[in-house]
Amino acid sequence: MAEPVPVAVAVPLESELVERIRAIGRGVEVAYAPDLLPPTRFPGDHRGVDDFRRAPAAQRRWRDMIGAAEVLFGIPGDSPDGLAEAVRRGRRLRWVQATAAGAGEQVAAAGLSADDLRRVTVTSAAGVHAGPLAEFALLGLLAFAKNLPRLLADQRAHRWGHYPVAELSGRTLLVVGLGQIGKEVARLADAFGMRVIGLNRSGAADSPHVHEVVRSTELREYLPRADAIVTSLPLTEETRGLLDAAVIARIKPGAILVNVGRGGVVDEVALIEALREGRLAGAALDVFAAEPLPADSPLWELPNVLLSPHTAALSVCENERIVSLFLENFRRYRRGEALINRVDPELLY
Repeated sequence: MAEPVPVAVAVPLESELVERIRAIGRGVEVAYAPDLLPPTRFPGDHRGVDDFRRAPAAQRRWRDMIGAAEVLFGIPGDSPDGLAEAVRRGRRLRWVQATAAGAGEQVAAAGLSADDLRRVTVTSAAGVHAGPLAEFALLGLLAFAKNLPRLLADQRAHRWGHYPVAELSGRTLLVVGLGQIGKEVARLADAFGMRVIGLNRSGAADSPHVHEVVRSTELREYLPRADAIVTSLPLTEETRGLLDAAVIARIKPGAILVNVGRGGVVDEVALIEALREGRLAGAALDVFAAEPLPADSPLWELPNVLLSPHTAALSVCENERIVSLFLENFRRYRRGEALINRVDPELLY
């Protein structure tokens, strides 16, 4: 019988979910030391409080635990530095199941060598957050279709007046990025009666809720046709600044923009100008070029902005879903099969 695989739980995790991993049986040997992990700020927090420090003896125990693992559940500290140290110290390490959908950015920032990336596979949590993010995207679309800024202003002013509002039904949505988030956005938008155009690198998609698919190179051509745009792209050298001033200028006047991918995909200066001038009906943003969003950013004050502090993906169900993904990937790992959500060392997503 094969030796059990040493798995270290490297991030805060509910004890009942750790027991789900242990329940795999003799094929796994789980190391979990809650006293070596930081107190959490909220359910599903994988980083913990900022001022957490381990005493020297505890730090030695921690390094020994991480160094003995063949598999890590979570990136230590949920940070590139934690990933780099784990790979450097863990000579037995072969696979890291990250808890973030954007684990490719952590891999890029960790500065791992080509040999490191051949030895250690990193898998992301892509798809785990698709539901909550798609719901936020629809919240943004509805907020500006139904003129939420005016509703709130009228409520504060005790102002009563009748006026017509727009509908999502019959309007065209351009989904930029057709990963699992983009597909879930398409499913919900289709249920609201929207015509969905998807945009990705291949120009193909297997979702029945995407009515037309075009290649990323056709972005500028399709922007003037869209009443709303949702971007769910990761941040790569290919996508950085993709929606620059020239691209934003081509967006249909009165359109709605939602960003649930990465802030660096959008030129914020150009976006702010378009919002101030009223060329866009509004923007619902969960991500920003700099996070936390600087206190002097105009985005805080613009009435046609719905702002979320990169929290739209968080859910009380998140850890349960990540553990389910890990268990399926662990079964594949033991059988030598391809893992779900493997981060491509070159594309970094």
